[in-house]
Amino acid sequence: MSQLNPETRGPMSWGDFKNTLKQNPDLHLQFQYEEGKFVDSSYHITEIKQAPIVSVDCGGVMNSWTEVIVQLWEPSEKEVDRSMKVDKALKIVDLVEKSLPLNPNATVKIEFGNSRFDTRQMYPGEFASDGETFTVNLVPDFTQCKALTRNQSCGTSPAEASCCAPAPVKQELELVTSDGESCKPGSGCC
Repeated sequence: MSQLNPETRGPMSWGDFKNTLKQNPDLHLQFQYEEGKFVDSSYHITEIKQAPIVSVDCGGVMNSWTEVIVQLWEPSEKEVDRSMKVDKALKIVDLVEKSLPLNPNATVKIEFGNSRFDTRQMYPGEFASDGETFTVNLVPDFTQCKALTRNQSCGTSPAEASCCAPAPVKQELELVTSDGESCKPGSGCC
């Protein structure tokens, strides 16, 4: 397979993803969800969701973004001679966008799962073409601490300890009397 994009991508916009598909309309569209494991070629695109996300992170900052999620489904009865071409996928996108205009700046994710792979949302990573097939290699989504990506504490102010920082090591204090003896609980010296 020749690499169309030699480096694994981070989040990709819906507009960029759609434009990449448009460059390969006659190829069979395939998705690789793990190394050497592909969504069965008889998959269906069951829905395309647009999800506006509004959150408040552990640093108390409000964040918002939009995701476009393309859901893939493998039928229980495999359709041997069925394979979706990129052009067919784009026709589904056009149908969706007649009712729901999709934000071109939204982050795109592909949602997939089967009996051997828990359903999850993944990012499009590398794209590869072998002349007949256009393969989208999927990479896992991940969690992150947005406060830490801003070089801030997860607490609500700089004076407070970060919930993401390692817990400080507590030192045991020992009270020493003027004669050098330590004062222990119950000894009557305190």
